[in-house]
Amino acid sequence: MDTDLPRGAAGYLVAVPVAALCCLLPLLPLPAPLAGPHWLGDPVDWPKVGLLAFLHGCWESLAQGLPSPCLRLVRLLLRRPRPHGRPPARPDVNAFFPVLFAGVLMLPPAAAALVAAPAALLGAAEPTCRRRQVWNGSQLALSAFAASVVFHRLAGPQLLLGSRFPAALLPGCAALAAFCLVNGVLVGAMRLLADGPRRPSAHRPPAHRPSAHRPPAHRRAAAVPGLPVLVHAAGGLMVAVLWQGPYGAFAALLALLPLSISAWVFAQGHRERDAHQATVQALVQAVEIKDAYTRGHSERVGRASVLIAGQLGMEAERLRTLRYAGVLHDVGKLGVATELLRRNGPLTEAERRAVEVHPVHGYELVRGIAFLGEAHAGILHHHERMDGRGYPSGLAGEQIPEFARIISVADAFDSMTSTRSYRRGRPVTEAVAELERCSGSQFDPVMVRALVDALAVHDWQPVLPPPDTIGAVPDIPLGVPEPVRAAPRGVPAQGGGSVPTAGPS
Repeated sequence: MDTDLPRGAAGYLVAVPVAALCCLLPLLPLPAPLAGPHWLGDPVDWPKVGLLAFLHGCWESLAQGLPSPCLRLVRLLLRRPRPHGRPPARPDVNAFFPVLFAGVLMLPPAAAALVAAPAALLGAAEPTCRRRQVWNGSQLALSAFAASVVFHRLAGPQLLLGSRFPAALLPGCAALAAFCLVNGVLVGAMRLLADGPRRPSAHRPPAHRPSAHRPPAHRRAAAVPGLPVLVHAAGGLMVAVLWQGPYGAFAALLALLPLSISAWVFAQGHRERDAHQATVQALVQAVEIKDAYTRGHSERVGRASVLIAGQLGMEAERLRTLRYAGVLHDVGKLGVATELLRRNGPLTEAERRAVEVHPVHGYELVRGIAFLGEAHAGILHHHERMDGRGYPSGLAGEQIPEFARIISVADAFDSMTSTRSYRRGRPVTEAVAELERCSGSQFDPVMVRALVDALAVHDWQPVLPPPDTIGAVPDIPLGVPEPVRAAPRGVPAQGGGSVPTAGPS
């Protein structure tokens, strides 16, 4: 939900909060013709609504690893700033729903929608996240409203109040399905409007793109309710049953304790992943400062590696580690002389060997970072070749780790489609043809095919030079000898060699 949203998405960003406000109208004293069914908004137990909204806000803060509303209120009254080093708000992570589901089961629909609002609207968001925060709260309010309507229409409150089980489970399951459906539709529509229709890649004809009609895996999975939602729904049902029992809200709070532990663990996992990302980003920035060519190259190699692995069906945890490996594959350039990395002319044999040792430097730099796991081998061996003529270990075929075989293809592809000082980036079609030509000798054919299939679904644009320098960069097709380039003093001028596909980049 950035500031440069398309017009349709910007309008949708306003329409959803307006619709959420309309859901709250039954709480107002409206004339009889406009009031609608009485069960939509009254009678309302306002202390229960306030307590549920407060508890929902507290547990949402806990799940997001943020200060609770009470702590933020105390700091506001004492005029104390937020402590330095505190992670920013995560308005896209609304991970704790038991209290919200309890409101769906115990309150009229309009009041159930109101429970979701304070947690989103009063959260500790950065100013740039405020619109996203409002939208998240609004779509949760609409989802809660729809779920509560379904629950009431199926006589859920009467069955729940009388503890008529398992009959009360049917309206509860229907309410959960309505919540997930409305939430999925609202989020899916925003993604569709924000991203726009995906343009098919033009590097292959339609006959070679049998899977082009299929959405990416993460979009297909987003429509399926996950296990945490089902667990939270069961927790919400337990809270509602205990709350309406002889011990009231106190027993309901005790029921939340086990789920609170899971929410805290979830938040710690997010913090750990954020710390991992910060570590990786710091290393990448250090390399980009030293070698201007890698600016953006590392991220693109990480993205291309994930595209390849996605076609192979790699599991999510390994995908995350592979992306780290792709982003950090050139971190060993920190151990290579800056003059060698920035030179436009040819290198002597000794200088080339000094550059080719960068995978070893990279491995030495990151081998103590435990969370990288398989990424260590990917960084060390990403310049190996299938025919055994690569470096640093001369591995061949299946001896080369899977991560390294993936990164090798992704690295070469981005190198060929990126503009350097001595050659413009080549079109995707030309880069793909070169990968296929070297398939089996330099690259793993399975990884090359996976990249080709991924490019049929995901658009990839070559990195073009700035408009004011495009005339100074030679437009040399792959495989055509490069022109003779000026050599540094004391080194013979060289030229006429073939353009490398996956040299030390």
